Amino acid sequence: MKITTIGIDLAKNVFQVHGVDEHGRAVMNKQLKRQQVVEFFANLPPCLIGMEACGSAHHWARKLQTLGHTVKLMAPQFVKPYVKSNKIDAADAQAICEAVGRPSMRFVPLKSVENQGAHLPVQVRAAVLNETLRPRERPTPWPGNTENERCYVDSEWEMEAA
Repeated sequence: MKITTIGIDLAKNVFQVHGVDEHGRAVMNKQLKRQQVVEFFANLPPCLIGMEACGSAHHWARKLQTLGHTVKLMAPQFVKPYVKSNKIDAADAQAICEAVGRPSMRFVPLKSVENQGAHLPVQVRAAVLNETLRPRERPTPWPGNTENERCYVDSEWEMEAA
């Protein structure tokens, strides 16, 4: 069993790994805990690994590249057409594995640690502006109101039953 291509669905605690051989037959489908990932891939011969580009994908791609693997990141919207069933980790990993082998696939460039750090202030500022400028979606009590009155920041005064 020689694994040539692997798709990894990254998650918070458990990663789903799907591997195929040179003929495209599935030869591996397993879950790895975050602590097991480096050890698992260190024991594999170098292969092509695909991941959806997300917050931690660049970190894992750099780690796996140091182990000799070729890692390619893809935007999630380009992987979505390859998902054959419901949104579950195993189906996502299989879709990523299939998408990374497509010759017409567009890949996201891998960011270095410095490059990711340079974008952090921009992302933090955007998040703060988004939070402070967006209208409130839940009712907030207005000082001096009775128990039944509530003020909606994004609409007129409304009466709400307690």
